[in-house]
Amino acid sequence: MRPPFDCADPIIRERGLSAAHNAVKRGEVVVLPTDTVYGIGADAFNPAAVKRLLEAKGRGRDMPPPVLVPETRTIDGLASSIPFAVRELIDAFWPGALTIICRAQPSLTWDLGETGGTVALRMPLHPVALELLKRTGPMAVSSANKSGQPAATLVQEAVDQLGESVRVYLDGGPSPKGAPSTIVDASDGPLRVVRVGAISEAELRAAVPKGWVEPEEPQTAAGAPAEVPPAGEPTEPTGGAERSGAASG
Repeated sequence: MRPPFDCADPIIRERGLSAAHNAVKRGEVVVLPTDTVYGIGADAFNPAAVKRLLEAKGRGRDMPPPVLVPETRTIDGLASSIPFAVRELIDAFWPGALTIICRAQPSLTWDLGETGGTVALRMPLHPVALELLKRTGPMAVSSANKSGQPAATLVQEAVDQLGESVRVYLDGGPSPKGAPSTIVDASDGPLRVVRVGAISEAELRAAVPKGWVEPEEPQTAAGAPAEVPPAGEPTEPTGGAERSGAASG
């Protein structure tokens, strides 16, 4: 296994991005830095590659990965019936640590797993991640860890957990936030927070006051939703509370 590419060095970064791009196009999996935690990613439109991603994490099809996109406008090609409130959330928090579960475009031929016709979408705020996504297009990306283990905030933590199952590791240094993305479900009616992560529910409601489920759902003592359904981004959660079509990261 080749060592991680140090993206702090411009020359090595370019080599790493080229290697990761080529690996993704061959249907292999790569590890990339994001603004939340490290992610393990694959070509979202290659079912065999998505299967490899899930196998590397030790997950089944019942926990499909989210999809990271390089631009906000990409959402229109991947999601359908997008509410105005979702566009307001995107304007306020993308690129950033917000994953949004939407109804998937029915014409798409991908297979992310048992999504129930939904897809979890996020545009990360990280230069290395965005540069790779601009080369590859949308990627299925979950947190770079074995299922049930802490999400990696350093590339070596991802190497220790995933090892030879990953073709290319991109080292972007420590994760800026070290926390998973917040997940909002917009797939069926009013907006609903299904996981509180790097962005608080208060921040979401301050930016977009209307369109939420009312009254607010019961919270646990720790302030997180009482029940977080499994999500398919980078988990963009630690330990893996991911729901159909949404993931951690």
